[in-house]
Amino acid sequence: MIAAIVACFVIGYIVIVFEHPLRLDKTVPALLMGAICWALLSLGYNAGLLEIVNTEGEVFNMYNSLSGDAMEVGHAGAHEVAEEGFVGALLHHLGKTAEILIFLIGAMTIVEIVDLHRGFDILKGWVKTRSKRRLLWIVGGLGFILSAIIDNLTATIVLVTLLRKLVPDRDQRIWYVALIVIAANAGGAWSPIGDVTTTMLWIGKRVSTAGLMEFLIVPSLICFALPFAVASFLKPFQGEINMVEVDEDDEEQGRLLSSKTMLFLGLGMIVFVPIFKTITHLPPYLGMMLSLGVVWLVSEYIHPEEDFTEERKVQYSAHKALSRIEMSSILFFLGILMAVAALETVVVNGVGALRAVAESLRAVIPSEDVVIIILGFLSAIIDNVPLVAASMGMYDLQNYPIDARLWHFIAYSAGTGGSMLIIGSAAGVAAMGMERIDFIWYFKKIAWLAMIGFAAGAVAFIIIESVFNIGVTH
Repeated sequence: MIAAIVACFVIGYIVIVFEHPLRLDKTVPALLMGAICWALLSLGYNAGLLEIVNTEGEVFNMYNSLSGDAMEVGHAGAHEVAEEGFVGALLHHLGKTAEILIFLIGAMTIVEIVDLHRGFDILKGWVKTRSKRRLLWIVGGLGFILSAIIDNLTATIVLVTLLRKLVPDRDQRIWYVALIVIAANAGGAWSPIGDVTTTMLWIGKRVSTAGLMEFLIVPSLICFALPFAVASFLKPFQGEINMVEVDEDDEEQGRLLSSKTMLFLGLGMIVFVPIFKTITHLPPYLGMMLSLGVVWLVSEYIHPEEDFTEERKVQYSAHKALSRIEMSSILFFLGILMAVAALETVVVNGVGALRAVAESLRAVIPSEDVVIIILGFLSAIIDNVPLVAASMGMYDLQNYPIDARLWHFIAYSAGTGGSMLIIGSAAGVAAMGMERIDFIWYFKKIAWLAMIGFAAGAVAFIIIESVFNIGVTH
């Protein structure tokens, strides 16, 4: 039965990796994989063929529950205790997954409300240069900073939209778009709200906001700056660019009365979430709920236009924003995280299956740094969400407490390693879809830049840790 659960996960994972050739949304195999893995786990557990482990490391099976009360309560009582152990494990993992999903839904809705009010159009007024090299650094810097605030995927979409207005030549524009993917992924790695994987680690109490910044700001900056420094000497970024001339009056008309207000309010309320968590010690999703409530409240009463009517109100409402968020992505995370949770729950050699994998890796590859760097390369090929979810199940909090060096290196590698291939990150996939960037073109022209940035940042992280002995080590 364990083999069936693992086979289900592997098959589902392969289908997700090949979603483009199969022309199948990756949400479908993720949902099927999550449901089937838990169904197989339940069948095996109820038949007495499998054991499960809870979050405290306690092992349960159907006929001999850990509680030790089986002899006292009798067979029926032991059966009930065992069932409660299984249901408790399922509800625990569903609860942890729901925390991430609620957080993401709130963040995505705030971003969509800002976008409905054309808040991101304000950024266009900040770009006044014709120099190709200077434009590269401006959009790269915006990508690095914005991704840390609104997440790397949204930052990429915003900047690709901005570049379409600034650089009319597509052959020229895709060079900028490809470099933005590197900047956005690097910027998302050092912020708890900059990437889904860092959000998972943050909500899972593996990292803190201050710890992430302290550990990863310098490696992330190097990962961003080195490829951009090298690229600025390449031919596509030499000379001046033929930018589209936009009349200032037309540009002003394109904005709304509420654009600037909603931009700064939306970004400010997202940044407020880590502050809320620090002050109240409450889970991050509650802070995001508060932030969404404030933005939603303001959006109900603000006037985007001079002659604002009730009929036009629906075009700028939070209901409209909710209809625009990608629910398929939310359901994908639900399926994949629950599938990984099933592997974390089923017992192999007295521990969870993922923990058993970690122990096997430790025996084969003693250096954790090498394992994590390999994880970074793998994240360029397969989705980094299940990789990080698996790593959270492989290494426990007893041996690797919050802000342990391991968790920060995982955040860096999984967040930035995906830049090495266009399909290796959500930002890359978004850029690929919006500009129809060819996989082979990216591999030939950009992959080497992303690789040197990733390697340099990894080396910087290791040096900083070894010289200054930052953080908690194993």
